Amino acid sequence: MKKILVLATLALALPFHAYADDTAPWEGTYKPVKGKYEIYGGSLHEQTAPGRNDSKVAFRVEGTAAKEMFDAMAPDEKRKCTDAAGYRERRKDNLFCTYETDSGYNCYFGFDLRTGKSIGGASC
Repeated sequence: MKKILVLATLALALPFHAYADDTAPWEGTYKPVKGKYEIYGGSLHEQTAPGRNDSKVAFRVEGTAAKEMFDAMAPDEKRKCTDAAGYRERRKDNLFCTYETDSGYNCYFGFDLRTGKSIGGASC
């Protein structure tokens, strides 16, 4: 009886072992980021000097980090900011990423520094 129980346990475990992920465990480490930021007041379209009650920050992430973000945001937008050849665009709420053949990958996002709320970091 014990042999049957052991064989049954092995038979049930075998399919799970076949689907086990043999890759190295994911390492959630911070990586360097290439980018720029701007602190401003007003809106993206009509920026003013930041003030005590009106300060926002817009970030632009470039290069490898932007490519990884872009790849994770599929699919491409059907309605894009431009019809330029090779231009691709992806949007998720206040996160906006683009690919252009001449400038590569770029992602834009921002925060209202008075409220901490997410805001857009770029517009068309």
